Amino acid sequence: MSDDTRERIITAALRLLTEGGEDAVSTRSVSAAAGVQPPTIYRLFGDKQGLLDAIATRGVLDFLESKSALPAVDDPVEDLRRGWDLNIELGVANPALFALMYGRPSTPSTHEALNAGYAMLAAKVHRIAAAGRLRVPESLALSLIKAVGSGTTQALIAAPEPDPSLSRVAREAVIAAVTTDEPAGGTPGPAAAAITLSAALPGLDAFSAGEKSLLDEWLRRISP
Repeated sequence: MSDDTRERIITAALRLLTEGGEDAVSTRSVSAAAGVQPPTIYRLFGDKQGLLDAIATRGVLDFLESKSALPAVDDPVEDLRRGWDLNIELGVANPALFALMYGRPSTPSTHEALNAGYAMLAAKVHRIAAAGRLRVPESLALSLIKAVGSGTTQALIAAPEPDPSLSRVAREAVIAAVTTDEPAGGTPGPAAAAITLSAALPGLDAFSAGEKSLLDEWLRRISP
């Protein structure tokens, strides 16, 4: 019964957050919307902050589920585009939840959920690298995508009249900065080949773990 009650409270609080922002999520309003007594919220979540943390975790998990439900595409760069668009749409459609999810995660469960999201993005970037289409190291590409994506979402949320082309322009600028139209291995010079080989390294069985570690260090020195 407690699990069902907990989920009902989170669902009610999430609805209130979406409709009225964080100020709408009071103990009294949530208890009324969920059909429980206020002490139940304190018993299950400790305080309002505990409830907000639970909402943030639910928001991240729901978002990851929506991304996982997207049908697979062969082009890894197009896959990155779709993930970008979905993330922007989430933030613009529900700015209060976006701020709660990414602004101040404060519990292990929220951090764990966010890390799962970052791992999903890292997998998309790695897929581009393995296809030989990444022009910069994976760590740099990942950091750039996260930074520009977050900044674009915040800019759209803050704008009185959001420019619908902003997300597309920012997305394509990042993609142009970190990817190539053709496999990077076809680009003259060792750096592009090093990026592609580094992405494939975990799947190579011809090397021991120690040899892979050493080779990875050498490849990173070659990469820009």
